Amino acid sequence: MTTTFAPARGMPASTRFIAIEGPIGVGKTSLARRLAATYRTELLLEEAGGNPFLPKFYAEPTRYALATQLHFLFHRTRELQARRQGDLFSPHLTADFLFEKDRLFARVVLENDEFQLYQEIYQRFVETLPTPSLVIYLQASVPTLQRRIARRAIGYEQGIESDYLNRLCAEYVEFFYYYNDAPLLIVNAEEINLVDNENHYALLLDEIDRGVVGRRYFNPGVRHLGLD
Repeated sequence: MTTTFAPARGMPASTRFIAIEGPIGVGKTSLARRLAATYRTELLLEEAGGNPFLPKFYAEPTRYALATQLHFLFHRTRELQARRQGDLFSPHLTADFLFEKDRLFARVVLENDEFQLYQEIYQRFVETLPTPSLVIYLQASVPTLQRRIARRAIGYEQGIESDYLNRLCAEYVEFFYYYNDAPLLIVNAEEINLVDNENHYALLLDEIDRGVVGRRYFNPGVRHLGLD
């Protein structure tokens, strides 16, 4: 199939801060890297591998869930606050996480009393942080997520169970059903390849460059993507 190359370009004036979200294995970090290179923005990654509690959490979820979530909460808060100048980012920013998703994970993994403690700490931070000017939510089925997790071969992720992924995906669906803090582009990432296929990626760039107002769905037909 013939591909087209997407060169570097300026980020749309209305989009200073892009946050990319979605469940484990959906491709957030890979897309964030591409968009940051295309729009010539600073890249901010959550760097989950830097959380010393994460491998322990996958081995013993009940014991290490709270420590894992608090480490993520403090780390992401520091990273976002360090880049904030008034209400604007300079330079423009692309991140592979949305700060509010921390609470989404906490709801899945924490016991009730731990979640109440987490909530008290979370509320102290969330109102001090900036809101993205565009959120991109990547969706894919659990079998697809499992294949991608297996392919990237991160050791401690290989034991992730389908029940956990199902709960996580359900939490994402509910969260973004009610989300209205920023323009939202919902991307069906099941059959498209935004990393290796230039045509697919170019279609996404066109959606972003048009400007997203409110909520928009990016789900091009199979024929449009050249997948038939």
